[in-house]
Amino acid sequence: MNNPFDPDSRNAYLGWRERKLAHAITDRDELIVEINDPCQLTDTERSALLSRCRRSNMAVYAAHANIDEHGLQRLGAQLGLTRLDANWLAGEAGISRITVTHHDGPAYIPYTDRAIKWHTDGYYNPYDRQIRAMLLHCVKRAGQGGENRVMDHEIAYMMLRDANIDFIRALSAIDAMTIPARTDEQGIARAAQSGPVFFVDPGDGALHMRYTARTRSIEWKQDDTTQAAVALLERLLSSDSAHIHRFQLEPGMGLLCNNVLHDRSAFIDDPDMPRLLYRARYLDRLADF
Repeated sequence: MNNPFDPDSRNAYLGWRERKLAHAITDRDELIVEINDPCQLTDTERSALLSRCRRSNMAVYAAHANIDEHGLQRLGAQLGLTRLDANWLAGEAGISRITVTHHDGPAYIPYTDRAIKWHTDGYYNPYDRQIRAMLLHCVKRAGQGGENRVMDHEIAYMMLRDANIDFIRALSAIDAMTIPARTDEQGIARAAQSGPVFFVDPGDGALHMRYTARTRSIEWKQDDTTQAAVALLERLLSSDSAHIHRFQLEPGMGLLCNNVLHDRSAFIDDPDMPRLLYRARYLDRLADF
């Protein structure tokens, strides 16, 4: 069967597009699934979460009990997520504690109270360590702000392809987007990473996206088509599309997704109860059963 994400497979794409738009979730509240114990999902809860992810690559759960990092690992495992990307800022469980951190050295934006622009997680990772799924669990919310916007990356792909098929070809090039090397006092801490924005997993045929709206520490290919595609994507993400959802995660709530596009607004902490989220990033995609 032709892959609908192949720019040359027009009929396969049109069939997929029709099905996608028929089932895509545009009502934010429909994404929310109430669950009792995240460590022990019922069959109904698990099916509800995965069915939403099949339709829109994401779900938001509202749990009646909070969990620790190990509990988040157990939640992920019930949904087919086992291969954690234990980056160097993650804890022993391979899960990052996203909170404002004060220390010497560079300030990484997720660990500040600043806004984070649209991105997919791990866009700077090498090809063999791409982030395919993510869990973002709220333990304590900010005093003010800290809202997230999310958008299914397949919808972004569709909008760009419908505008101009050459935009997809340009953003699928292996040198479309380059993240320059990161250096520290020892030298190169992370090598430069070039790669596509959109790529298809050769194993399961799923579409993945690698993107950041940052204007620093990012190098886009300098041809006209790539530049026009990036500009259109920026306009889409700043629009009032029904496919862009806004969430203020409350304690016990979490975002479960196949690494969709997302951002974060700036926030002000309650000094007595600073904002804290757990973030688990996976090399797996969510189970499709």
